[in-house]
Amino acid sequence: MGLFHDPVMMAPTWGAILMCLSASLVGVIAFVRQRSLVGEALSHATYPGVILGAMLGSAYSLVGAFVFALLGLMAMHFLQKRLRLSSDAALCAILTAFLGLGVLLASRLQFTRPMLYSQVQVFLYGQSATMVTRDLAVYAGLAAVTLVFVIVLFQHIKVVNFDRDFASCCGISTQLIDVLTLVLLALAVVIGLRSVGVVLMSGMLVAPAVAARRLTHKLSTMLIWAAVIGMASGLFGTLLSVQFSVGLPTGPMIVLLASAFSLLAMLFAPGQGLVVRHYRIMRFKRMCKIENDLKLLWKMGACSLKELQIRSDRSLFALRLSLLRLSYQGFVKRQKNTFSLSLDGVRRASQIIRLHRLWEVYLTSQLGIGADKVHRSAEEMEHILTPELEVRLTKLLRNPKKDPHAQPIPSSEVWQ
Repeated sequence: MGLFHDPVMMAPTWGAILMCLSASLVGVIAFVRQRSLVGEALSHATYPGVILGAMLGSAYSLVGAFVFALLGLMAMHFLQKRLRLSSDAALCAILTAFLGLGVLLASRLQFTRPMLYSQVQVFLYGQSATMVTRDLAVYAGLAAVTLVFVIVLFQHIKVVNFDRDFASCCGISTQLIDVLTLVLLALAVVIGLRSVGVVLMSGMLVAPAVAARRLTHKLSTMLIWAAVIGMASGLFGTLLSVQFSVGLPTGPMIVLLASAFSLLAMLFAPGQGLVVRHYRIMRFKRMCKIENDLKLLWKMGACSLKELQIRSDRSLFALRLSLLRLSYQGFVKRQKNTFSLSLDGVRRASQIIRLHRLWEVYLTSQLGIGADKVHRSAEEMEHILTPELEVRLTKLLRNPKKDPHAQPIPSSEVWQ
């Protein structure tokens, strides 16, 4: 890819990738601890530090940003521990106070030192294209420190994040892990200012973590996914920003790509995606309706479509589709204008009826629920009970022959 060899774009590209890697890993830890908004507060807290550091010299901008990020952390700790403010109130107080101070200093700087003011604005919105090769050492150093921290202390991080009491019993210093995590978070925020700016830096801490969380339940896999998504956002965000003649800004493009990855994960992740979940729900509802049609045919025997509709609450069109699907599956056979169950259909319907009536027996005999109140629950559970649960229910209930309404329970031998 030309970006890695172009003398102008090589530094911004590698810088964006390394910055996104560091921010993604630290962001996952903050996300798991439900402290993602700390990054938002810290990124805004760095703004006055950038301005004061720039007044001392352009080389001190990031130093000033880091100092004010640490001041923001200490102020948050003071507000939460000493003044007993809630975490969200403390975050809002730090964000608004420090950003307000930064805006005040910037307004003053705009009239007294306009050239310096224009340089400071680079850190407000990010300007990745101004990075040079010597800046990569800082980005690479932060990425290396973050990777070492995550790999070496992974077990400690996992225990501290999910069970602090157990971590303390094991002799793990929870306070030390918290401090190291917050310092790395502050470093990631400060380093990312050059690429995506004060306003958007929190997006790189949150978006990859959100996407990774939708893709896995394991912390180790979540860290890997977040790193991959973050680096991909940095790479392709830089690539897209130089592909258009209008010259789109790199920082916002990186954050937009990371947000797009998060949105795609939230919609289409195999386990937790909204679209996937909706599809599973619709498929389950369709299965329930088809199984209800099988039960109805089992009870009615051979019947016409009109007779079936009278006993059903479904439209003719829906019934036709259902019967067509059941015919394709080999459960229903049609003779002229009547429909009836095939041998496989009888077996499947008997299985559903058996599960329904077994559950009714369980509710009445084991839970003491009245026979007149168990039908609705059984209507739902008959679609959920697995063969393993059916075996356990049969043993528990001693293979009952009739349900609470004195209706025979089909034998399991009928459909096995």
